[in-house]
Amino acid sequence: MKKVWYAIALLGLFLIISGCGKKAEPVAINEKTDTCAYCNMAIMDNQYATEVVLANNKTLKFDDLGCMYKWISENKDEKIQAKFVRDYNTKKWIEAEKATYVYGKSLKSPMSYNVVSFKNKNDAQSFAKKHNGTVLSYNDLDSHKWEQNKDMMKKMKGNM
Repeated sequence: MKKVWYAIALLGLFLIISGCGKKAEPVAINEKTDTCAYCNMAIMDNQYATEVVLANNKTLKFDDLGCMYKWISENKDEKIQAKFVRDYNTKKWIEAEKATYVYGKSLKSPMSYNVVSFKNKNDAQSFAKKHNGTVLSYNDLDSHKWEQNKDMMKKMKGNM
């Protein structure tokens, strides 16, 4: 009987240890049901979607990078395991820390925070030059002023 309990304890320990090393991954966007965890707007499966994976493995989805950063600033006690953004060109998920960003007042994003992400820094620089934008690093995002472009929001609401 003692051997059975020993085996169960070892199996439990193995399961705990194997679960700890699992890397967070982004999840697919369901356009029919997914809404932004910050603004509650529908999330389209496009180059603007972002995700946060919490320490408890819960994934939060956002329609705009600005919404994700607004949520993070209002939920500082949450333990974040990973953040994911989409490459503007390919729409593929990338770790937020590995991306380069472009901010521009004339750029359009779902909630008018006007920041887009790129896997390749050269792509970001080229895009910024073409669209009169500013290149931002991942570290720059913490100090970026996350404000919506009010004029753009009015135009978008007028088209609804």
